[in-house]
Amino acid sequence: MGIREDAAESRMKKKVEEALRSKMKAQALKECDPIVAKFAECAKGRTFSVIWACRAQSKETNACLHQYTNDEAFAKYKKLYEEETSQKL
Repeated sequence: MGIREDAAESRMKKKVEEALRSKMKAQALKECDPIVAKFAECAKGRTFSVIWACRAQSKETNACLHQYTNDEAFAKYKKLYEEETSQKL
């Protein structure tokens, strides 16, 4: 493989990883929707005070999202993608 092919493959991998991360984030938001909604309700009508007033909801939201968007979860998405693409070939 030449330099151009390596660069093209690298760009393709980045695009695939970006798409997988996007899919992972969307799934996390779906799973954490009730918790995110509580934070949004707390933040409604606030500006700077949201930092202090909604700290508990923010931490709860971040904890929920983290369990669906950590490195381990991303590895699962990558593995599923690799399995799907290998089956198509």
